[in-house]
Amino acid sequence: MMPAQATLIDAVHRRFGPKAAITDRDVIVPWEVDWRAKYHGHAPAILAPADTAETAAIVAMARQAGVPIVPQGGNTSMVGGATPAADGSALVLSTRRMNRIRTIDAEAGLATAEAGTILATLHDAAAAVGRRFPLTLGARGSATIGGLVATNAGGTQVLRWGTMRGLVAGLEAVLPDGSVHDGLTPLKKDNRGYDLNGLLIGSEGTLGIVTAATLRIVPAVSDWAVAWAGVATPHAALALLRRLEATTDAVESFEILSGESLALVLRHVPGTRAPLVGHHDWHVLIEAVSHDVEAPAREAIETALAAAVQDGIVADATFASSETQAEAFWLIRDSLSFAERASGPAAQHDISVPVASMPDFMVDAAAAIEARFAGTTATAFGHLGDGNVHFHVRAPAGQSLLSWEQGDAAAVTRAVNDLVVAAGGSISAEHGIGQMKLGELERLTPAPRLMALRAIKDAFDPGRLFNPGKLVR
Repeated sequence: MMPAQATLIDAVHRRFGPKAAITDRDVIVPWEVDWRAKYHGHAPAILAPADTAETAAIVAMARQAGVPIVPQGGNTSMVGGATPAADGSALVLSTRRMNRIRTIDAEAGLATAEAGTILATLHDAAAAVGRRFPLTLGARGSATIGGLVATNAGGTQVLRWGTMRGLVAGLEAVLPDGSVHDGLTPLKKDNRGYDLNGLLIGSEGTLGIVTAATLRIVPAVSDWAVAWAGVATPHAALALLRRLEATTDAVESFEILSGESLALVLRHVPGTRAPLVGHHDWHVLIEAVSHDVEAPAREAIETALAAAVQDGIVADATFASSETQAEAFWLIRDSLSFAERASGPAAQHDISVPVASMPDFMVDAAAAIEARFAGTTATAFGHLGDGNVHFHVRAPAGQSLLSWEQGDAAAVTRAVNDLVVAAGGSISAEHGIGQMKLGELERLTPAPRLMALRAIKDAFDPGRLFNPGKLVR
């Protein structure tokens, strides 16, 4: 432990108590490893303020001491964005004690939740007043509101409701100098210059520490429908989506996966079964919801699906007949990453291209990668409706994780990212940059954009003390 760190830890302990300065290694160790266990860091302590005022004071003390801090919520980052460096130079600042839902107003459709609030807790609170927060993801039981804001999280309902950026109506954050940005008021119009809330959303804790957010909540679901369809190509899947969009605005989720990916889930996830009889090269999972009891969700998509079957766009389709069956459909989708990992090492990419270009990209990019790297298998799955898929390239059969990572894995990632950029896309659709994609961001980002990112970072955090080594350097 460095002298400046020891002095800061002691000062925080004396001023705010033992809960605010944790040095017990048994408590700290689990928070030094990222969600995927890919990055292993070291932090001499976890600083855990109880509220915004304590956060501001601790940040000011850290700045004066010159001690870097790594903001952390539920530690569910997929890119090592909340993992401290291995050299122990930074302390973790946890927002988990700030977990109150300050207000919830069903009539206004707004809830103000502190940064450490677990996503599932917000879901429950909204449901209790006849509302819902329309963003969900696999880590909803541990991901926190602050982290979701800081990474501009997406999830499976982006098609209708947008990313976290579209759901944030106001924001409170502590800036690197210890001052507090109070932008919680949900103003529909505000033209006082630069959008500070917008800058903080998706900044991955490099510009400020989110302490609370005012979020949009929507009416509870009165009716829902979940369908599974088999199609021949991603192009047919997109044609189906366009038909649904022309028919109704009730569709919230439109997820695509290959027949090969489905087979991996059936092989590695006990209790799963194929929703359709027979083989289909591609599958689509559709969820529609209605807030109006007089406009059933199933009715909204059944007609479009029937017409698509008649026209040969869809080979077969079925509706979930119960909530249990709907959950079984979603279990397949939610288990795709696990099944891919269980089948062997892979290079995983969270990418986006224009929606209209996605079917060609899914097919052509997979073929190009497999041709260039013999023995690999490239598959894509995810949110076709918003142009974001998870493009995974599995190592040749029998190759170990170590030999893969020391061999072609990095070259595969560069090749995939080159194809994404050539298609006008983004190498990070919803997971962020963190430390995993930092080098590729620098390699592929046009100079003016990279210069702007660095200038913004320097303006907010000239000492480079907030989440060093993440997003921009």
